[in-house]
Amino acid sequence: MSGATILAALTLAVWCYLLFGRGWFWLPRRLPEGPEPKRWPSIVAVIPARNEVAVVGEAVATLVAQDYPGRFAVVLADDHSSDGTAAEAVRAARAAGRPDRLTVVTARSLPPGWTGKLWALAEGVRKVEAGAPPDLFFFTDADIAHAPGELRALVRALEARACDLASLMVKLRCQSLAERFLVPAFVFFFAMLYPFAWVNDRRRRTAAAAGGCVLLRRSAYQRIGGFEAIRGALIDDCALARAVKQGGGIVLALAGETRSLRPYPRLADLWAMVARTAYTQLGHSPLLLAGTVLRLGLTFIAPPSLVFAGGPGGWLAGGAWAGMALAYVPMLRFYRLSPLWAPLLPAVALVYLAATLDSARRHYQGRGGEWKGRVQWQSQR
Repeated sequence: MSGATILAALTLAVWCYLLFGRGWFWLPRRLPEGPEPKRWPSIVAVIPARNEVAVVGEAVATLVAQDYPGRFAVVLADDHSSDGTAAEAVRAARAAGRPDRLTVVTARSLPPGWTGKLWALAEGVRKVEAGAPPDLFFFTDADIAHAPGELRALVRALEARACDLASLMVKLRCQSLAERFLVPAFVFFFAMLYPFAWVNDRRRRTAAAAGGCVLLRRSAYQRIGGFEAIRGALIDDCALARAVKQGGGIVLALAGETRSLRPYPRLADLWAMVARTAYTQLGHSPLLLAGTVLRLGLTFIAPPSLVFAGGPGGWLAGGAWAGMALAYVPMLRFYRLSPLWAPLLPAVALVYLAATLDSARRHYQGRGGEWKGRVQWQSQR
């Protein structure tokens, strides 16, 4: 048996495992439905915002207009914006007819050891704690448009599962050619890394959340030591989830209507998004980086490369490529794209691999985690 045939058989075995042994990660999972609680818990949403004037208006308008029967308020933590973000948020709340639901607080100067987003969130929580603390915190981003019944659905899922954290991965923009090429794969790869079924299983250690939409019990926030405990984490949502899951359950699902307002019109925009945190995900480890290159090469690049070798190896590699494409189709359908994109997944993986290598390069140049004019390259804590 030739080396090419052995390698092709290995790639096919990998995809058999991914298809049937990794929590059915490739099937989009929606938020589980639950009955309405007897008492709707109080909620305060906290939005960290830094120079988001282009999107914060719609985000705030859809949030203050939530159809939620319990006590609900919104705190926007303005992280030293220079573009009128706070004023736009106030204008949007007034236009939505709910200015009473919005409070704006200006974050104090960023202290050493903190990432900007976590510090802004902590500043928002500090404001909340000074008043009437809620039962639940809702942490969201300034670029998210919220579905009207989002909070109702999250609370029902949280209470029905008796969990401490419920999170939705919002629907990312998928309009430009670059977005159609790369965005569904981003969610696909995230689910492969953190199978939602495993995240939602208390018996497994796998933990993840999507930072744009996180509902968290205040008691759990206090139990883990608040944001102080993860203050240097660039991938803060997953760091939060790991801390929470050590003593409580998680619900993670894909959102249907709640969506991101952040545009990625060019390949370079999505490249920058991946390169910002990819090497942090690997713990800034050259060994893990090398292992990632090998795994991605074997899983995604080898099958189409070996198809044209002919013989048994070509057939085995073709089976792996077909399995890969079939696994990708449900995510393409979720984003309302043609299945004809599915065979291009190896090319997409190659782009993500290159962006990961670029993430390592940026780290060693002292530019890791660059965002909104700040460079934050601390390792995960």
